[in-house]
Amino acid sequence: MLDSASQNTGLGSSRRDTLSFDNARSNSRQYNDPFSRVTSSFVSEDIPDAVSEKDLGNEYFKQKKYKEAIDCYSRSIAFSPTAVAYANRAMAYIKLRRFQEAEDDCTEALNLDDRYIKAYSRRATSRKELAKFKESMEDAEFALRLEPNNQEIKKQHADAKSLYDKAMLDKVSGALKSTVKGTQKEVKLDTKKNGGSIHPISHITQKSGPAKGNEQQIPAKESYIMEEVDSNKIRSRAQRQEADGSSSSNNVQHVKRNQKGSKQHVQTSIQQLASRAASLATAEAAKNITPPTTAYQFEVSWRGFSGDRSLQTCLLKAISPHELPKIFKNALSTALLIDIIKCVASFFNEQMDLAVSYMEHLTKVPRFDMIVMCLPSTDKDDLRKIWDEVFCGEATPMEFAEILDNLRLKYCLGQ
Repeated sequence: MLDSASQNTGLGSSRRDTLSFDNARSNSRQYNDPFSRVTSSFVSEDIPDAVSEKDLGNEYFKQKKYKEAIDCYSRSIAFSPTAVAYANRAMAYIKLRRFQEAEDDCTEALNLDDRYIKAYSRRATSRKELAKFKESMEDAEFALRLEPNNQEIKKQHADAKSLYDKAMLDKVSGALKSTVKGTQKEVKLDTKKNGGSIHPISHITQKSGPAKGNEQQIPAKESYIMEEVDSNKIRSRAQRQEADGSSSSNNVQHVKRNQKGSKQHVQTSIQQLASRAASLATAEAAKNITPPTTAYQFEVSWRGFSGDRSLQTCLLKAISPHELPKIFKNALSTALLIDIIKCVASFFNEQMDLAVSYMEHLTKVPRFDMIVMCLPSTDKDDLRKIWDEVFCGEATPMEFAEILDNLRLKYCLGQ
């Protein structure tokens, strides 16, 4: 037993020694192999990724090396597109006055994060430089809604609004000048057609008295005849002048009547053309409505259709009710909520099932409870009136009336 044990012990010791040697040889081979050293060194180095490229771009931006920064941000986007990388590259483009590219990058950033304030602000700057004053004002206004106490955004919004107002004033002034010139040309043409040119009438005065030079004595009889002839001539001239004056006066009145009629005709034609143009524009706009995918896109389109409930209805119906929470996220405002409800009420009687579905899914928008709780009293009164007169009217079927009664509590209107 002992020998055997001794033999076994010796064998085990021999195997352990062999194993130790193999490990040592293996380790020696690993450290002596040049390829292993290169591979190990390569793996230990930092591999570029989206974050490191973005950070490097930020360093270049601080050094005012904007082209190099753009290259880094572009590589970061290629690794993994983020709203921050797009917005940072947009800022570098702005520094190089490449405003169209900056606008495009900001739009990409907002497609990834529709509540990214810096992207709205930088796009507002780009659009201002591109003379897109209305869009610039809308971007700044939306950013201000997300962060009302941001003084920099407040100033940007005020500047954008001022530029937009000035552009609109210039546009209206130009249109008025064109209209006035057109009217003046029509009046001049009308005057020429009717022979309405008016010339001043020169008054003829006759001086009497002895002629200078060779004086001749005229007999009394002949003198009387001459005086009578002269008086007849004067009377005939006066009658002709009176007739001419009457004719001129009639011409003036005729021209004035024609001018007045021409102006009324022009105004009527302009109104008819404007009405037809508005109808065509509405029909064309309804055809070209693109379903919005973000709260910003929805609100911009909604405001663009302000005053036209039919187009706003088309915009709302372009969105499936269950998409509302996804689109609005945390960006639904009190004013927009009330306006959407008023729009839903306008087609409630024609499409009750769709209208009720919109009202249901609005309650699923994030922060809905907080928005409803903070409704001003005037908005609550309007909402209560809509509910009582439209949603819970006598024509509402029982199946929808029950759903609306339950929703009434969610809209904080009580029973």
